[in-house]
Amino acid sequence: MYRIPFDRVNWITSSFLIGTALIAVIGLPVYLIKFGIDWFQFSMFAFYLVATMMSITLGYHRLFSHLSFKAKWPVRFFTLVFGACAFENSCLDWASDHRRHHKHVDHDEDPYDISKGFMWAHIGWLMFKLNPEPPMDNVNDLRKDKLVMWQYKYVHWIGLVIGLIVPSALGYAWNSFNGMNPWIGALGGFLIAGVARIVVAQHCTFFINSLCHTIGRQPYCSGHSARDSAVMAFLTFGEGYHNYHHEFQHDYRNGVKPWQWDPTKWTIWTLSKLGLVEGLRRVPDSKILLAEMREARIRAQKHLAELQACDPSHAQRACDAIHEMHERLTANYHELEKAVSERVQLSRDVLNNWQAETRTMMRDIRRMAAAVPA
Repeated sequence: MYRIPFDRVNWITSSFLIGTALIAVIGLPVYLIKFGIDWFQFSMFAFYLVATMMSITLGYHRLFSHLSFKAKWPVRFFTLVFGACAFENSCLDWASDHRRHHKHVDHDEDPYDISKGFMWAHIGWLMFKLNPEPPMDNVNDLRKDKLVMWQYKYVHWIGLVIGLIVPSALGYAWNSFNGMNPWIGALGGFLIAGVARIVVAQHCTFFINSLCHTIGRQPYCSGHSARDSAVMAFLTFGEGYHNYHHEFQHDYRNGVKPWQWDPTKWTIWTLSKLGLVEGLRRVPDSKILLAEMREARIRAQKHLAELQACDPSHAQRACDAIHEMHERLTANYHELEKAVSERVQLSRDVLNNWQAETRTMMRDIRRMAAAVPA
């Protein structure tokens, strides 16, 4: 305890995070055991969770932080209101922190720097104030948005009223209409659609900062800690493909492959067809493949160096095979790099063939490297 820097504790934020977690862990089970849950309470929880998470992923993150597309006022208003209900601070503050994270990832200036530890990246950076506080000089574009500044001014009131009081009032009204104790309904709305939903939404978001910089694959770049996690993508409406996102942060997609789970991407695309958003930014497939091939070359070189350090009698055949595949990867990479630099339009079949060949060679390289005795 004596090592805790109490002078830097953010008491309001810490009290809220710990308090809501305790209420969710202790109070909610007691309520459910005593009163149960009906379809209305569950529906409120589901609606609020989806609305809150989508407002963070689609609004706070891809729209306001990265300017991945342009949105008309109904989309901006909805995401700002329900984003406030996540109690993750204002959009202006959130975007400032997130832009700093991308600019200084894995370094001291990164607000949730994973090199300071899992718990720091997950929640510690919120519970302890930075000294000195970094200036919010990277969101001047958002300061021109009247809706963003309105939310910045009233974010806590919006979150309190829409995120906690409204579900409590709806629970009260539902029970009263059905001849049940209205105060039990109000308590259920407060605990289930209010507090429990806030805790779930917050920690799913926080896991992107912690877990997705710790566990997962790095198919596009191993030069930073960001990783792809299909599990986290499922829990965060598509945000788990974090290695891709750090390489191509302005793409409106995170799950760039057709089979990858990214409801936020699908929602943005649907809104574009309805005329509510426009200017969707996406990275060309050739540049994405180029990043994959570059990372494949680095990994092949690494495996080759490891094998060459082993007993040559055990590793020679594998070294020769991996060296040959490394040369092939290099040739493909330079050919694609030239096409991209010269803005040559490559067919989908050509890109798919190169991608399939790259992945096949990487599987073979990993298999041969694993087969050689240490």
